[in-house]
Amino acid sequence: MRIEAPSTAIMAVIADVAAYPEWAEGVRTVEVVATEPGGRPERAAFRVGMAGIEASYTLVYAYEPRDAGVSWTSVAASGAVQDVRGEYRLAPDGGATIVTYILRVEPAIPLPVYLKRHIERTIVETALQGLRARVEAR
Repeated sequence: MRIEAPSTAIMAVIADVAAYPEWAEGVRTVEVVATEPGGRPERAAFRVGMAGIEASYTLVYAYEPRDAGVSWTSVAASGAVQDVRGEYRLAPDGGATIVTYILRVEPAIPLPVYLKRHIERTIVETALQGLRARVEAR
């Protein structure tokens, strides 16, 4: 997705995980458990839910230099998921930024591959739309 903002502005929204319940659909609560020396979250605990499906997980973050992106891996999960991994990649495009969001969710119950991919795609599309709206509102 192309967002009309520099990567620093986009990364500021991405790294403000405590504010996700305000704009990220399905995110109920976030608690920042640890921060890195620069103040960005290093570990955060999430509680999420959509359509009656609930999950909790703790993510550990790794940031790329120069606001080029961030990746995360779950270190604890319960409820509807057993593992969550993903990343945002940010690439400058003139005065805008191309944002790529990659997500892999392992559900706690067996699901057909097509359904799992559909759920992941829906989460990614919704998250990118929410991210764009949040960045552009600032």
